[in-house]
Amino acid sequence: MSFADHVIAFNRALHFEGTLPAGIRIMNPFQENPTARETSEKFYHKFYDDNRKRHLILGINPGRHGAGVTGIPFTDTKRLESHCGLTINGLKTHEPSSVFVYELIDAYGGVEAFYRDFYITSICPLGFVKENDKGKEVNYNYYDSKALTKAVRPFMEQTLRTQLDFGIHTDVCFVLGTGKNYGFIKGLNEELQLFDRVVAVEHPRYIVQYKAKEMGVYVERICGILKDSQDFTGGKHDVQDER
Repeated sequence: MSFADHVIAFNRALHFEGTLPAGIRIMNPFQENPTARETSEKFYHKFYDDNRKRHLILGINPGRHGAGVTGIPFTDTKRLESHCGLTINGLKTHEPSSVFVYELIDAYGGVEAFYRDFYITSICPLGFVKENDKGKEVNYNYYDSKALTKAVRPFMEQTLRTQLDFGIHTDVCFVLGTGKNYGFIKGLNEELQLFDRVVAVEHPRYIVQYKAKEMGVYVERICGILKDSQDFTGGKHDVQDER
């Protein structure tokens, strides 16, 4: 099986069987949205149809306007079309995190070079939504309540182990988010010993929302960290406090 075949089979089988806290709903684009499933499969066949090993980049969980629509982490319909050459007819979505991720991909050398070396997913491969005070569903993170984290931890552990079998380098794992996401994944890795090191960089949403004027600086620094991983010989990268 190619890397693409592994990812596609994994996504098709994704299903959460546990019980979530009241008011929180699971978001599974691969079962709820045939277009997302079809589009993501075209994406993985295009960029992952090989047997190369890749480094893992872990986000938090899918958002409604990115992977929730396209089935591809940190990829909205705008970047899907402009960078990946794929379209979802009649639908346009804008995900702020996608803006930064594709700036980073461009700096790395483009989509073919980046996806040849990295596999982006989330520590929880399915998303969550919760109704706000106005009755509108909004994104919800796995760490936003201790009850939710506890409910989905076995699912996160199991799906992470499964993805390592796709062909993942385990010398280093990259985490998007230097605060709660990093803290959880670092603790999980200390317990399970899946990776030699876990390196955190700022989450794209944080950069776009709070550090937009410095985006180029973040792109250059994080791109350098990722490139180092392709020929890593030792040492540590500093991580910042909660972001």
